[in-house]
Order: sequence, then structure tokens, then C-alpha cells
Amino acid sequence: MPENDAYWRQTRLLTLLLLGLWILITFVLAWFAQEINRIVVFGFPLGFYMDAQGVLALYLAIIWYYNRRMAQLDRHHGIDDE
Repeated sequence: MPENDAYWRQTRLLTLLLLGLWILITFVLAWFAQEINRIVVFGFPLGFYMDAQGVLALYLAIIWYYNRRMAQLDRHHGIDDE
């Protein structure tokens, strides 16, 4: 049973950390949108690129990392799918 507790503790910690990163990316970038928009790339404000491409790429990176890390945790605790 302690092994099961360790698995869920690690899973919750990973989820909370990545959720915190998601919140940071989502709301901090929005908070500083006016400052970010002062930077112009190819005639468009940087905020445009951050919303259109950058944030989505970061979200995908978070999902990729979560999937990779959970697979490692599952293997380590012997509950991986075959």
C-alpha cells in the first residue's frame, strides 16, 4: 500500500506542477499583452504570434511531457499497459 501512495503522490505533484505552468503561461502572457505587443515581428505584434502559435506549441509541449513522465511513473511502479 505505501507503494500505491507514492505513485499517487508523484502523480498529483506532476499534475499540479504542470497545471501551475499552464496557468502561468495562460494568464501571465495575457497580463503582459500590451508590453508584448510593443514588439513587432513581420509587421504584426508579438502578442499575435504568441496567441496564434506560441501558446499552442507550449500547451502541446506540456501534454507531451505529461504523457512521457506518466509512462515512466507507470513503468516504475509496475502498472504500465502492455
